[in-house]
Amino acid sequence: MIDARKLLDQFLGSQVPGMQGSVKDKATAAINLARDNPMATSAIAGVLLGTKTGRQVAGNALALGGLAAIAGLGYQAYKNYRDGNQPQQAPQSSPQAEPQFLPPPSDSGFSTAPAIANNDFTLSLVRAMIAAARADGHIDDTERQRILGKVQESGVGSEAEAFFQRELANPVDLDAIVASAKTEEQRVQVYTASRLTIEPDSRAERGYLDLLAGRLGLPDALVDHIEATVAGAKV
Repeated sequence: MIDARKLLDQFLGSQVPGMQGSVKDKATAAINLARDNPMATSAIAGVLLGTKTGRQVAGNALALGGLAAIAGLGYQAYKNYRDGNQPQQAPQSSPQAEPQFLPPPSDSGFSTAPAIANNDFTLSLVRAMIAAARADGHIDDTERQRILGKVQESGVGSEAEAFFQRELANPVDLDAIVASAKTEEQRVQVYTASRLTIEPDSRAERGYLDLLAGRLGLPDALVDHIEATVAGAKV
């Protein structure tokens, strides 16, 4: 069985395949890796770093692990929404300090405990991120092979490699991604993971996120909270 949590950590950039160093160093290396091919920059950064613009998740979010980062950001946005607050970016203790994030409460629907966030749902989060990375249509055969090459270097295993091959080769199954989210908290996490993956700076990407939010049945006000929270988590 694929270890979906390990795969999610890999995907979000806590371990960029074939690279060593800090998260910032990894972001720079990945961008340099694809500098000769602007389209590949979009694909590699989107799949391996969780962003298509060279930004990375700030503060301690990745240190929590990919699943906890997604769940924690989703919980923060959801709590602000439920409390009737205005959308706000993640707080910082000072203008110079990076934001610090907390894992979601263990007694909430955002808990990362296996009983709540099981392997199948965690794998769906990876699928959601791959779908978001593909939203602008810039992953062609050449870029797909480069991505798969980095996946192979990562040592995640043959089953995980086959999973990536299928996800990159087949049409995005949005129905399955949406159906995997059984609760409102899980629907928030699917959108949060997708928004972490890309900066919606094209009509295709913005349109995809809007479509996803609609299919997930997320209220506009809640989407605004997620957008603000994720924006505050990226540098």
